Amino acid sequence: MKILKSLLFLAVFTPLVSTAQKPKPAVITNKLTNAVARPKLVVGIVVDQMRWDYLYRYADRYGSGGFKRMLAEGFTCENTQIPYVPTVTACGHTGIYTGSVPAIHGIAGNDFIIQATGKSLYCTEDSTVNTVGSTSKAGQMSPVNMLTTTITDELKLATNFNSKVIGIAMKDRGGILPAGHTANAAYWYDDLTGNWITSTYYMNNLPAWVDVFNNQKLAEKYIKQDWNTLYPIETYTQSSADNNLYEGKLKGEEKPIFPHATSKMLNGSYSAVRNTPYGNTLTFDFAKETLKNEQMGKGDYTDFLALSLSSTDYIGHQYGLNAIEIEDTYLRLDKEIEDFLNTLDATVGKGEYTVFLSADHGAAHNPLFLTDNKIPAGLWPSSTILKSLNVELEKEFKQPKIALSFSNYQVSFNNKLIESNKLDADKIKEFSIKFLNKQEGVANAIDMEKVSIASIPESIKTLIINGYNRERSGAIQILLKPGLFSGYGTTGTTHGSWNPYDTHIPLVFMGWGIKHGSLNRKTTMADIASTLAALLHIQEPNGNIGFPIEEVLKK
Repeated sequence: MKILKSLLFLAVFTPLVSTAQKPKPAVITNKLTNAVARPKLVVGIVVDQMRWDYLYRYADRYGSGGFKRMLAEGFTCENTQIPYVPTVTACGHTGIYTGSVPAIHGIAGNDFIIQATGKSLYCTEDSTVNTVGSTSKAGQMSPVNMLTTTITDELKLATNFNSKVIGIAMKDRGGILPAGHTANAAYWYDDLTGNWITSTYYMNNLPAWVDVFNNQKLAEKYIKQDWNTLYPIETYTQSSADNNLYEGKLKGEEKPIFPHATSKMLNGSYSAVRNTPYGNTLTFDFAKETLKNEQMGKGDYTDFLALSLSSTDYIGHQYGLNAIEIEDTYLRLDKEIEDFLNTLDATVGKGEYTVFLSADHGAAHNPLFLTDNKIPAGLWPSSTILKSLNVELEKEFKQPKIALSFSNYQVSFNNKLIESNKLDADKIKEFSIKFLNKQEGVANAIDMEKVSIASIPESIKTLIINGYNRERSGAIQILLKPGLFSGYGTTGTTHGSWNPYDTHIPLVFMGWGIKHGSLNRKTTMADIASTLAALLHIQEPNGNIGFPIEEVLKK
């Protein structure tokens, strides 16, 4: 009887025991090493000033291997928004890689005012380091002003610093901030020499292969080519006529029309390449050499290449959104991305890398272009209004220049002056808010410390709160009416506001660990780092506020 009971016990419970002994793995693992499986390489492509709609506006002219390949093989998040203001380059690159916002990561603008001192600080400025690769001061930069870690830092920490991380962009901030504090290198472009340079924060001498690359003088070669359209100019039907009032002229030009004679702009500087699509070409050239010479994606650990394309921003500022120059730039960029993806396929292996494409911000249409087409818009004369505000403040509080700046659509006050003269800071704010709310074009001026009770939509409150860093942001947020932005020039465009034209950005993932599909629910820039952390099975950055976009990831 005892034997029979024992047999019955084993018959009933053995399958349960067997199942318990062989649990389903929690994560994908490498069968050979039993290690957590990860892509060989992650590549982040941030296109400076790329509006979301550029994925589709010129789609009938894109090839199959660039943007269309990423959409066809990858996963697109169609409603990705920037969760803060101001929407500018430094904040955007930092936000993507930290999963955070200026209130936490501290990069409160491209430039921002230290409220305690009243001094302006450039986002990557660092006087303790020196330029490597040039005699200019363009290399006195580092990530020291960023207060949090990045996803690239967390990858380094997770692999005991065995992963290789490199940042590349023509703009120093576009290469430095994404690469993080622990990067092997960050490189950016030097106008004086036409070289890729770095700083002593990373190394004391450029690698030999970078010197070899620089010695090719590719920037000079591209500038001498001039810039003409890729296709016959009459085929650019998605753009305004070439000669119009909305576009700015390059230095020395009589009209802002094709062909742009950049070859005449080599006057002791190689800066002209920035304002042409060749700036993107040069960046991809350097990125491909980086992949090859640094053997990225070839080791036992996941590497990360943080790549930013800056020329799209320069061209957008110069010509506005409806220019043939913009259409031509994106048609060329589509081909550049196709070539770069093919390079990754050949060197790292198709399906062995993960790539994402996004933007640091969008941009508004030119105000004159909008008003000519019966859409409300305009320029807000910030400098004139700042002077007028100071005149009124001096009348009321008996001190000159109490307001320092309207930078980043925020009012920064001379706090040292206010304290030394024992002025009432709250009354100064109240007076300034009343003054600003009477100015034409201002929708609302809001006390940063009282945003939660302001009579504005909750969604805009959140953007302001997320963008407010007490030590580095102004005391008042200025909200302009839709279609308006700060400035005087009637040509080109800019960005920086809460409006969808500045906040709606593309986000496409492709490659290892990524599903094919699309998503229309709202996601944010802050979700990118969380999604990468989930993909790589590493910790999120230490200031992260985003969430993994679960729909993107293969289970």
